[in-house]
Amino acid sequence: MGESNQSAASDFILMGLFSNTGSHLVLFFLVVIMFTMGLLSNTILLYLIHTDSRLHTPMYFLLSQLSLLDIGFPLTTIPKMMAAFLQGGGSISFGGCAAQMFFLMLMGVSECALLSLMSYDRYVAVCHPLHYPVLMRRQVCLLMVGTSWFSGVLVASIQTSITLHFPFCASHTVDHFFCELPALLKLSCADTSAYELALSVLGVLILLLPISLIATSYSHVLGAVLRMHSAEARHKAFTTCSSHITVVGLFYGTALYMYMVPGTYHSPQQDNMVSLFYSLITPTLNPLIYSLRNREVRMALVKVLSKPGCRLRR
Repeated sequence: MGESNQSAASDFILMGLFSNTGSHLVLFFLVVIMFTMGLLSNTILLYLIHTDSRLHTPMYFLLSQLSLLDIGFPLTTIPKMMAAFLQGGGSISFGGCAAQMFFLMLMGVSECALLSLMSYDRYVAVCHPLHYPVLMRRQVCLLMVGTSWFSGVLVASIQTSITLHFPFCASHTVDHFFCELPALLKLSCADTSAYELALSVLGVLILLLPISLIATSYSHVLGAVLRMHSAEARHKAFTTCSSHITVVGLFYGTALYMYMVPGTYHSPQQDNMVSLFYSLITPTLNPLIYSLRNREVRMALVKVLSKPGCRLRR
């Protein structure tokens, strides 16, 4: 108990992502630009979905939840990293570290579940279009979104409480630019092997179950598309599904590397880069993928920009 109290009273030191060198200063400003672009593009997408009646469909309702998660991911990690870079120190309190870890796991697990449920939405739209209004009615959509968020809260609550229960009586220097679970476990002076094994099993379930649903959904979608006689219908089906498949590839590719490849096969520097990818780059790219490839989103944006108040005054 004394060791736990000692660890709770101490701050952690985050190593940061960049050193204060000239080349890293350029990279820092690139991160700032991407962070701003990501927040702005996701906010715009949320606004378009909320205000344009043509986007009041199940697919875009689910997409709005993805945008919320993509706003939360960088907000949880990047401002602290930027502040540490500018101040020349990366100290974070025990409570702040716990909050970072909780919200990152919450959003990560929620996005895993949400992306898999979005693939079911595309399966219903392509394979059962006549039953789509019934199978994807509002109550079902709310249940899907509630399940995604609840799964995130449940897993994050359990894993955060267990992880922070371990004593951190040795070094408090986290070899990462935010408080991520694997990096914190390396600092514990207790035996965490059983917990790490349980985390690996849980990680397989959290990742493979959604991936199985996604693969099943799109195998049916592919079969339905190949049976279509109209080239226009095939193109429309591929267009509506390709954006989601691209987003799934970006998110799950990094998640599989981080949580299913044993830690001995990647260095802390590689972990930093992969974590930056899924916490900043992917959330920035997601709204661009949907807005550039979806005609409805482009039309909604043009409609907003064409309003008198949005036109540039000469």
